[in-house]
Amino acid sequence: MSVPGHQTGETVSRTLRERLLEPIARLWGLPDNPDLLRAQHRAFSRQVPLMYVILMTNTWALAATHIAHAPAWITIGVPVAMTIFTGLRIAMWWRQRGGQVTPELARAELSRTLKLAFVISLSFALWSLSLYGYGTAYTRAHVAFYMAITVISCIFCLMHLRPAALTIAVIVNGLFVGFFISSGEPTFIASAVNVGLVSVAMLIILNINYNHFTHMVQAQAEAVALGNENFRLANLDSLTDLPNRRAFFARLAEAYGSSAQDRFLAVGILDLDGFKPVNDAFGHGVGDRLLQEVSRRLEAACAPHGIFLARLGGDEFAFLLTSKASEEACLAWGQEVCDVLSRHFSLAGTVVQISGSLGIATQHHHIQSPQDLMYRADYALYQAKRGQRGSVVMFSEAHNDEIRRHAVIEQALRSADLESELKVLFQPIVDVRTEQAIGFEALARWVSPSLGPVSPGEFIPVAERGGFVSRLTTILLKKALETATAWPAPLRLSFNLSAQDLSSPENLLRITAVIGQSAFDPRRLDLEITETAFAFDPAQVRRSVLQLRDLGCGISIDDFGTGYSSLSRLHSLPLTKLKIDRSFIARIEQDAASHNIVRSLIALSRDMKLDCVIEGVETAGELEVLRELGGVLVQGYFYSPPVEADALAGCLSRFDRTRAAAMGEPGLKAS
Repeated sequence: MSVPGHQTGETVSRTLRERLLEPIARLWGLPDNPDLLRAQHRAFSRQVPLMYVILMTNTWALAATHIAHAPAWITIGVPVAMTIFTGLRIAMWWRQRGGQVTPELARAELSRTLKLAFVISLSFALWSLSLYGYGTAYTRAHVAFYMAITVISCIFCLMHLRPAALTIAVIVNGLFVGFFISSGEPTFIASAVNVGLVSVAMLIILNINYNHFTHMVQAQAEAVALGNENFRLANLDSLTDLPNRRAFFARLAEAYGSSAQDRFLAVGILDLDGFKPVNDAFGHGVGDRLLQEVSRRLEAACAPHGIFLARLGGDEFAFLLTSKASEEACLAWGQEVCDVLSRHFSLAGTVVQISGSLGIATQHHHIQSPQDLMYRADYALYQAKRGQRGSVVMFSEAHNDEIRRHAVIEQALRSADLESELKVLFQPIVDVRTEQAIGFEALARWVSPSLGPVSPGEFIPVAERGGFVSRLTTILLKKALETATAWPAPLRLSFNLSAQDLSSPENLLRITAVIGQSAFDPRRLDLEITETAFAFDPAQVRRSVLQLRDLGCGISIDDFGTGYSSLSRLHSLPLTKLKIDRSFIARIEQDAASHNIVRSLIALSRDMKLDCVIEGVETAGELEVLRELGGVLVQGYFYSPPVEADALAGCLSRFDRTRAAAMGEPGLKAS
């Protein structure tokens, strides 16, 4: 049966004992702070050798004044034993100077020191007092001086280890004050009182200094922790908790330096396909959630292989592959990543579908820097996005040759007299029902004095990557409009605009100025843009398209079906035409998928009351299939290759003769 009153009394008594003992434990105990333990150990390891040297110097001085009066075992034997012991302690502490000490080791060494402080202080105090009975008044005074000066020196040397300083002060001063007060000698009594008071004052100062030392160590630890946290945050992407661009380039520089010993190193750069439309359609909140989910999938794909993953910014991620042994292994892993990202994402009740294009470059002997490796990976990514989005491309020697050629092309373009070197060819767009050309598409050509003819498939992308494609656009558009001004009124002109032409208000202003200054009716002008133009700045591109429509220009989506945002853009843009890409036509006679895609696109354009131009028709078989599917407007080598401006009249005459022959008119025949 319990007694509540008795239990309450025990509890109160135990609480009082704990409150009384807590300050004593705090004064004589070691701290729990590991940083403070290491700091105490570090400071003590520097001071303890000096303390032992002072102690032994004073000890041998006292022994020397008593050697003629006291037995040899006291004046020589004991000091020798003490010297050997302190010498061993000095050697031990000297070896630990500047070394890395764990908190556990520091606590063990300091705990041992506290125990030894009791033994050493008691031993030296009793030894010195044992000499008091020998010799003269002067030697007895030396004993008092020895104890006083030694305890003061030891307190100073132990100022960073407060429990040891307190132990020595209490033992030595307790024995000193008690012994000399009991001696009855007024001089010694006064000395004992004086030393006691000085020791108390010194202990107060020691406690203040120790608290300052503690606060300094804590402040330093907090500063280090804050610095580490700032460093972590400076190298961390706040949205995804992945390493950021800064951290990636630091790790890349480190890996590049260590890969000199034939260690495999590869860099991958991944860019999401279709992220911007998701961001625009559902808002930045869903876009951020999508980036977080992408990051989790990428982490899961990287972790088993020890691949370093970082977010470079926006929807771009980077990888350091050091665990793979070959390009083939990198490609296989990269395809796995692309497959993982191609699966749909469920975000706040919304299902979105994106993909990821990945470029990978491996280190070879001719790579001169980490930046060079990054550039090659970025170039491989560019090739992946130009080709089949959602795939992985490995940088190859062919790409390296291409880079060198593109560098030469860029330099030639920058120094070219574009007004005289650029020219425009025209390819007819034909209505298959009447076999008549309803317009022409303007196609750029460049003949360089140093390089000769350069394909637009080469120099246009180079100009886009170099950021000066709008210079070419302005010149080519002016030339095309000058030619088209002489055409009969029904004929239309189609002209391609770069994404950069639409993503900048300044570039658009130059284009509208060229159109406004031309005598060609803008209502007969079709400006073609690609779906990828919306990857730059969707809002600005839409504003540009609306401004061009206000001028009366038609707007065509070029290479329709090869991008990632077609359907999401159709309703938001004032389009007039769709152009189906040649890639679907090339296999239309054999490939059922291509056949169905083209049929669906033609039906879509018809339902949306948009004209549909089918590019790349090269054979009679392709044309026949397109007729069956309801295709009306076609363009391709089957009817005519691109021709010079001065050959347009002959081209139109051939269409007239073909039409007349088809209708059975006399005197005309197809050429």
